[in-house]
Amino acid sequence: MRYTARPVTVPAATMLSIHPDNPQPRLIQQVLDRLQAGAVIALPTDACYALACLPGDKTGADRIRRIRQVDETHHLTLLCRDLSELGVYAKVDNTAFRLMKTLTPGPYTFILPATREVPRRLQHPKRRTIGMRVPASPIVSALLDALGSPLMSATLQLPGDDLPLSEPWEIDDRLGKVVDLVVDGGAGTLEATSVLDLTDDVPTVIRHGLGDVGFLDE
Repeated sequence: MRYTARPVTVPAATMLSIHPDNPQPRLIQQVLDRLQAGAVIALPTDACYALACLPGDKTGADRIRRIRQVDETHHLTLLCRDLSELGVYAKVDNTAFRLMKTLTPGPYTFILPATREVPRRLQHPKRRTIGMRVPASPIVSALLDALGSPLMSATLQLPGDDLPLSEPWEIDDRLGKVVDLVVDGGAGTLEATSVLDLTDDVPTVIRHGLGDVGFLDE
């Protein structure tokens, strides 16, 4: 099923190729400039590609939900530089922190109770939770270092598709008039992250993805 986007008043997306292992600082700055101007971007992670915007950008978050065709009960995810940022946005007990420390950076998303620092519109409306992850991606890491704060993101899997998008050319072809920038860091994977709910004493696997969760059965 081919995705047909709703019209939006943004210019056609541009492709920006960045080295996947050694991201060029001047190109990272170009991406940062677009984000700070209110852009929604598609960028590579350590799993599939993701949609992203600044956390405080309400219009950007609404656009991401519209592209994905999901409502406010669908968790958006904060991409963080490291675990030191988690305490600002999520309530993390010692058991959950130890588990996350062994799995990060990596292709895992953690569902955690949100702190008061997280805007209500970015939380699950009933559970007051937030999704968070620390990707093992040089491009994302460089961007987060330059930004000095997390990014809001969602898996780039379109309505009706069985798999996430992983090829920059296809993303540009299908979403070039909907997002503002496609960051070409080479082909991604065809898998999203594994999602672990850490709101209870025992972790629960919400989604089986790229990250191994077999250790939870041991």
